[in-house]
Amino acid sequence: MNRAYFEDGTPAGNRFDQPSRAQDGVEATLAAIAEASRAARAGAAAPVVGAGLAIPGHIDDARGLVRWAPNFGREVDGVFHNWTDMPVRAPLAEALGVPVTMGNDANLAALGEYRYGSGRNTARCLVMFTLGTGIGGGVVLAPEAVVGDARGPLLLVGGNMGGAELGHMIVQHGGLDCNAGSYGAIEGYCQRDAIVARAVHRLKRGRASSVLDRAGGDLAKVTPRVLAEAAHDGDALALEVWAEVGTYLGAGIGSCINVFAPDIVAIGGQIANVGEPLLGPVVASARNVAIPSLFADARIVRAEQIDDAGLLGAAALALEAAR
Repeated sequence: MNRAYFEDGTPAGNRFDQPSRAQDGVEATLAAIAEASRAARAGAAAPVVGAGLAIPGHIDDARGLVRWAPNFGREVDGVFHNWTDMPVRAPLAEALGVPVTMGNDANLAALGEYRYGSGRNTARCLVMFTLGTGIGGGVVLAPEAVVGDARGPLLLVGGNMGGAELGHMIVQHGGLDCNAGSYGAIEGYCQRDAIVARAVHRLKRGRASSVLDRAGGDLAKVTPRVLAEAAHDGDALALEVWAEVGTYLGAGIGSCINVFAPDIVAIGGQIANVGEPLLGPVVASARNVAIPSLFADARIVRAEQIDDAGLLGAAALALEAAR
């Protein structure tokens, strides 16, 4: 996905979507990114001063490297080799003819939501979880949220630029596994496939539910969207699934409230569109984990920038670099 934006976050042109070719090798992937970027630039209603990249993985913008990206690479002799210490910024800057900055996609989604969504560019601290095929996270702090000489907003990336992986916080030691190889992380319980698996397990045990009818009788077609629709119609199985997912997510959010004392916790990604069947259990669970005085000052909300948070954050990063 690619799009040009004005400084206030409003679109400066059409959005361009095309396959990333993420598993066709680095040359093909960079060519696809460059093609979409050139199309967005050509259709922009204002001069383009830079390009920002939101990439899933461990990103070192200072060195222009993708340190680790599990979903980008190429299969060789039946073995998938993911990106490790891959130079990305320099070849793209050369191809595009403008400065390029890059960051982790979930971190930049948090920055986009802070500047142009529920954070209103004024929140003291915003913590964001993005729910999808994995669980991403990001933390944005205002200068008044830190002690010392700072200007902001400040995007927390950690000492080696790979921090704020909130989805990999452990909520059940030794529990379910996830793509990062850990056991019991939020991602293992709240990512898309884990949500679907909870519903399918119940259906296989003979539970009565409208979910199977909505999926056309095919367990392979059970999706979070189907479960959301069923939950809003009062389906007991779907409500149970979202309650369980929300309980685990809420435990992680409660811990984040204790660590970061945010005034906004935004839940993004398409799964956040479930709404109250998920958010209700999240809030209840977080309340039981967070220190009461910290919880009282935190609003847990559905993100306002569901579709474009990452794009907006990447654009904000590029704008900051251009100043």
